Amino acid sequence: MRVDGRRRQRLPTSPEPPKEHDLRLGVSYGDTLTWKSDEGLEAALNDAVGLGTKWIRVDLAWNNIQPDTPNDYNWKRFDRVVTAARERNLEILATIAYTPAWARAASCSDARPSCPPADPKRFAAFAKLAALRYAPQGVHTWEIWNEPNLPQFWYPKPDAKAYTTLLKATAKSLREADPTAYLLMGGLAAVGTWEKIKYVSHVDFLEQVSVLGGNKVVDALSYHPYAWPQLPHDGKVFKEISSAGENLVGVAERHGTPGIPVWLTETGAPTNGPGNAAADEKSRAENITHVTEAFQARIATDTVPTAAQDKYVAAVFWFAHQDTATGEDKSHSKYYGLRRYDGSAKPAFATLRTAIEEYKKKHPK
Repeated sequence: MRVDGRRRQRLPTSPEPPKEHDLRLGVSYGDTLTWKSDEGLEAALNDAVGLGTKWIRVDLAWNNIQPDTPNDYNWKRFDRVVTAARERNLEILATIAYTPAWARAASCSDARPSCPPADPKRFAAFAKLAALRYAPQGVHTWEIWNEPNLPQFWYPKPDAKAYTTLLKATAKSLREADPTAYLLMGGLAAVGTWEKIKYVSHVDFLEQVSVLGGNKVVDALSYHPYAWPQLPHDGKVFKEISSAGENLVGVAERHGTPGIPVWLTETGAPTNGPGNAAADEKSRAENITHVTEAFQARIATDTVPTAAQDKYVAAVFWFAHQDTATGEDKSHSKYYGLRRYDGSAKPAFATLRTAIEEYKKKHPK
């Protein structure tokens, strides 16, 4: 819901039903793989293969690599992920983000890695080192930060100007290290502009970044359309990729990058939380904070064909692989997994695998 009162020209929608096209398919793991045991890492990546996906999205967190000082590096945990992924012929989308305490602004005093760096050039220099290390190992695809339009990931509040400065410096450094690098803007959360809680909508934030030329230094946009409690094909946030009156592709086109691809680097639905669960798209319960496992399975079935019908969508990644808490923790953000905390599969695991199989039958390589 827009709250700032601005009006923009509505863009026409296509009168013809869209046709499915080739997609990159993947699983988004966040910052989980680097902390797993060797056995846990192997099992997690074997699931990506078993689902029929070819890509993984994983955080390359600056605060993990240089946690204590600017002179000490710990690449070992991410090295393991790269090695294990390449052994399985999985492509890696590395999300480079998050600031160690020593590199945060002095005003960011509460130890949040989501604080932006005091000096964007330091972040860009780290990104360059990462590309120099991992490009020879086959990592060429980079997402620059995560959800910078939310205060949870750009603390204390989103700042399009500051993010664009970081984006431009980092893009330059990555391309210097690897001329073949493919760069994504940081994944935009599908939210409305809401000043009270410091949210900036994905459309508004992209507009602000694009006015400053940030759209011209990347190869693709990144977006996180969580449609629940609707199914993806009915979800407003999926229409805001390219067909709604205000949409991401339209913003990019107005600012000189027509036809820019959109990668859906997170999408899915949680199956636990503090409130009520939606059992289907017709649920009208108050305080819906999650969905039933059966409804999550239907969402997984619908996600792949919905993404494939938008010609601008180049990739779709399911978030997440596994829940990060037991049922006693009521934070819904910890229950997006295809597997429960104990490792058992939810119904969505099988339905996503089937949806990918059906998609591949239509798009044989």
